[in-house]
Amino acid sequence: MRQRSVRDQQRLDSGAVTSPKDLESLQREIASLAKRQQDLEDVVLEIMERNEAAAARVSELQDRVASVRTKVDDASARRASATGELDAETARVTKEREVVAGSVPDDLLKLYDKLRAQQGGVGAAKLFQRRCEGCRLELNITELNEIRAAARDEVLRCENCRRILVRTSDSGL
Repeated sequence: MRQRSVRDQQRLDSGAVTSPKDLESLQREIASLAKRQQDLEDVVLEIMERNEAAAARVSELQDRVASVRTKVDDASARRASATGELDAETARVTKEREVVAGSVPDDLLKLYDKLRAQQGGVGAAKLFQRRCEGCRLELNITELNEIRAAARDEVLRCENCRRILVRTSDSGL
């Protein structure tokens, strides 16, 4: 378009066109080309502005992605560390349980394991201030009297949740 405009302007300036009608037509074409060129330059400027805005947005999003990736990596490292700690604690507790389970009679251990499976992992509960810590219900006076009268080595169970009751000095008996 620029080349055509320059060529038409040279024809106009050279004096090769002598007809007034052709001169007027050539001038209109040059003006039309100039307006069209201005319109196209405006479009190019608008596209360049949009491109800059898009490039800035891309840069911002890339920074956010990098930040999120850093957070994900940090969380993954913390999770791996916590998993390692939990695995180590599980191994330690499992060994302790094996030692303690070795000193518990087999029939009591079987009952405990059965209750543990039924009660979501808790087969025995502490009797604390006349309340079963398994079901969190306070025992009535009749149940407490039966517990008081029971031998120290007798296995007692909660009437509400059926867990094995573990008596301590805090039992409220």
